[in-house]
Amino acid sequence: MQIGIDSFAAITPEVALTPAARLANLLEEIERADQVGLDVFGIGEHHRPEYLDSAPVVILAAAAARTKQIRLASAVTVLSADDPVRVFQNFATLDLISQGRAEIVAGRGSFVESYPLFGLRLEDYDSLFIEKLQLLLKIRENINVQWSGKHRAPLKGQGVYPRPYQQQLPVWVGVGGTPESFIRAGKLGLPLMVAIIGGQPHRFRPLIDLYRKTGREAGYAPEQLKVGIHSLGYIADTTEQAADEFFPGYARAFTKIGKERGWPPTTREHFDSQRVRRGALLIGDPETVAERILEVNESLGGLSRITFQMSIADLPHDQALHAITLLGKKVAPLVRSQLKAQES
Repeated sequence: MQIGIDSFAAITPEVALTPAARLANLLEEIERADQVGLDVFGIGEHHRPEYLDSAPVVILAAAAARTKQIRLASAVTVLSADDPVRVFQNFATLDLISQGRAEIVAGRGSFVESYPLFGLRLEDYDSLFIEKLQLLLKIRENINVQWSGKHRAPLKGQGVYPRPYQQQLPVWVGVGGTPESFIRAGKLGLPLMVAIIGGQPHRFRPLIDLYRKTGREAGYAPEQLKVGIHSLGYIADTTEQAADEFFPGYARAFTKIGKERGWPPTTREHFDSQRVRRGALLIGDPETVAERILEVNESLGGLSRITFQMSIADLPHDQALHAITLLGKKVAPLVRSQLKAQES
C-alpha cells in the first residue's frame, strides 16, 4: 500500500501568513514527505480565496526539483474545466522534470467556481468530464490525434508534445459517491481514487465492489483495478493532542463550507464521533492511526493507496512537518509490516 499526503494549500485570515510564505512552507512539507519515505504527494485544484492551488502543476514542478523519490500527483485535476491537451502537456512536462514521478488524478471537483470562471455551463457538468476524459486517454495513447466532440474544437491529426518520461502517464479517476462514476472507471480500467471526508468508509464497499466487478467484466486484470482513498487525517504524539490540534481548523473549514451547502455548524461532538472506529477521520497517535488504516483497508477489500488531507485544518507549519514525519517514520512502517505479516 502506498501512503502519502494531499494538500489544498489552504490559507485563512486566522493564520498570519502571506501567500508566498504559505507556498514556501508547502514546498518544505513535500520535501519532508520525500525525506521520510512517503510514496506520493498530491496537490488539489481550487479557484477560491482560501486555497492557493489554482495552478497545481506549477507547485508540483517546483517540488520535483527539490525531491528524489516521491510521486507527484494532482488531487484532483478538474478536467471538466480544463483542456485535455494542456493537461497532458503540463503533466508530461512535470514527468520529464521529475524523471517519471508525475500522475494525474482526474475529476470533476467538489466546488463549481471553475465552470463560470472558464466560460463553461454547469449544466454540462457530466458531459464535459466524460468527453474530456476520453480525449485525455486518447492523447495518452497517440501522439497524433484524430478526435471530435461537443465541447472542444476537433483535432485533425495534430501532434501533442512533449511525451512523458514514463511509457504511459498514470491517470486515476477521482470520485465521490455516485455509482455511475465507479462504473465508468471500471469500464475504462483506470485506477480509482475515492474521496472519503465524512460518514463511515465501509459504506463505500458496495461501490468499490461494483467498480471491480465492472472492470473484470470489461476484461481488465485485478492488478489494473487499483483503489485508493483520500481521507482527512492527522498524527501527533498522543491521540488527545492530535484531536485538539486538528479540530479548530477543521471546524472553521467545514462550518464555512456548510454555510454554502446548508449544513449545520461543525461541533466538537460531531468531530469526535468521526474519530471513532469505522469513522472517516484518521486522527490520533501513530499506533492508533496505523490501526485505523488497516481497519479501513480490510473493510474496503484492500487498498493500493491512502492519502492524508491535513491542510484543510490550516495547521501551523511545525505541526504539519511533525505530522508528516510521524506518518512516514512511524505509521507507514507499522502498516507495511502488518500487511506483510498478513500475506505470509
